[in-house]
Amino acid sequence: MTALSTIAFLGLGNMGLPMVRNLVKAGFAVRTYDLSAEAIATAERDGARGAPSMQAAVADVDCVFTMLPTGVDVEGVYRGPAGLLATTRPGALLVDSSTISSAISRTLAAEALAAGRVMLDAPVSGGTPGAHAGTLTFMVGGDPAEVERIRPVLEAMGKRIVHVGPNGAGHTAKLCNNMLSGACMIATTEALALGEANGLDPQVLSEVLRTSSGGNYALEKYSPYPGIMPNVPSSNGYKGGFRSDFQLKDMRLAKQLAAQMRVRTTIGDIACDLFELHCRSGYAKADYSSIIAQLMTVAGDPGVDWS
Repeated sequence: MTALSTIAFLGLGNMGLPMVRNLVKAGFAVRTYDLSAEAIATAERDGARGAPSMQAAVADVDCVFTMLPTGVDVEGVYRGPAGLLATTRPGALLVDSSTISSAISRTLAAEALAAGRVMLDAPVSGGTPGAHAGTLTFMVGGDPAEVERIRPVLEAMGKRIVHVGPNGAGHTAKLCNNMLSGACMIATTEALALGEANGLDPQVLSEVLRTSSGGNYALEKYSPYPGIMPNVPSSNGYKGGFRSDFQLKDMRLAKQLAAQMRVRTTIGDIACDLFELHCRSGYAKADYSSIIAQLMTVAGDPGVDWS
């Protein structure tokens, strides 16, 4: 199999832009497209080549990455006379790093194969800090030989590349991860709210929890409490991270998958309901760690402006 050198990247949001930046740093020729002209301009300043249309971005490249908000968006980009299955070159490798239903992913992979293309699902974990640092974890589903072919590209953006199974397995792993991540974030904010309501310094409590049996990703790298960690959304007004409505979308997908497979996910279901309440309360576009606002408001915390 030939090495992959030319890449198109579709979707330049909070995750896509730093991922493109790391691809360029690694020496790959990257074409980009997004509905936002500002995002394309930012990618160009980072050394990527902006395209006037999706079709222009993907023409004749070896590999196309999609990092899009929903399964509907991914299906729309892949299908139709102007979609990836029709406009990429035969043999192109298509990699979806969005977080979508594993059923949609498997269906698109079959359609790609019928169209003479190859598809992998490769969603990521590590959040915006991992995207900027190039330390993401990729959960990859698809043909093992194609996973090895894409590995050098993924290693430009991530620290761990794990082949978890056939097409769709990557998205299944991501839904499991995001269900757990959301539940852990809620539990962490509850612990911090309880401690502060009883007079504990949130920073001191965070350090105790981080090095105790309650330690988790939120305490280690993504504190929800303002001012404890630099360069995380809680210290930037909950901007620039993983939107709460995207977290809710992922948890709903996990909930649907659990129902289909008749697996009980009690804590995940409750966490999903709490994120729905959070989004309805005006935090849909804020980072998912902003769910602490719900808990601290209930605790009557007068010392932090959560707006």
